Amino acid sequence: MAFFTHQVIRGLSSSAVRNAAIKHVTIIGGGQMGAGIAQVAATTGHSVVLVDTNEEILKKSAKGIEGSLKRVVKKKFADKPDAGAEFIAKVMANVSISTDAASVVGSTDLVLEAIVENLKIKQGLFGALDKVAPAHTIFASNTSSLPITDIASSTSRLDRFGGLHFFNPVPMMKLVEVIGTSATSQETFDSLLAFSKALGKTPVSCKDTPGFIVNRLLVPYMMEAIRLHERGHGSKEDIDIAMKLGAGYPMGPFELLDYVGLDTAKFIMDGWVEKDPDNPLMQPSELLNKLVAEGKFGKKTGEGFYKYK
Repeated sequence: MAFFTHQVIRGLSSSAVRNAAIKHVTIIGGGQMGAGIAQVAATTGHSVVLVDTNEEILKKSAKGIEGSLKRVVKKKFADKPDAGAEFIAKVMANVSISTDAASVVGSTDLVLEAIVENLKIKQGLFGALDKVAPAHTIFASNTSSLPITDIASSTSRLDRFGGLHFFNPVPMMKLVEVIGTSATSQETFDSLLAFSKALGKTPVSCKDTPGFIVNRLLVPYMMEAIRLHERGHGSKEDIDIAMKLGAGYPMGPFELLDYVGLDTAKFIMDGWVEKDPDNPLMQPSELLNKLVAEGKFGKKTGEGFYKYK
């Protein structure tokens, strides 16, 4: 009977309610992406709960947000220290932390996930939260490579599920890819677009296709740079210089791969190859696989295509 009542209430939720402005946000994942999104949302007046299973990670995240805000204050309030301190206090007052996602989603308008790129873990998270979140709550994933449709399949709110793909570092990068599946309602999609704009970002609309827009174009470009180097047609240094000076890119493809993480690039490619093995744009690289196997992931490990120690 409880299940029936829950379904009826969910079915009776009006478009007006579902399309209401997103004010209360629960962000799952206290890593760099989650903390960055939390900072931006809190700065724009949203009430934010940042959730992670580890309290130490959350304390580090909160400290990182405050440190980032202090850097903002140095630029915007250089001559007004009191105003700067007030700004930081106001933003931090919008942020709270929790290790129990189920206990904090009861009053949230949006649950945004920014955890490990593992489909089963994401499905398990959303499947559990679907049982306790209010009917009007929108679910969204910040995944950069996994299909939103597959993640959403663990819930009963397919019409209220979409993607919000932010870029790192979140406070600096203006773009947000807003992804809708074939089941995402127009009300939900419009709410996600409006939320992105409220954060001061520029949203672009995208269907639930592998890599969405940016990574669908960027990852094959980086992989082709590796193949070019593997064939002996150009050194990594010359390829990087060529793309920076010839195409106006801020980083060359090998510099960018090291920044993104070679393990991340391999993870994306492995997933794409599995889904579309005959696509020439989505073929693996022996050199990339070798570097990852050796634990050389790029800047975060001190070595990738280049050395950083």
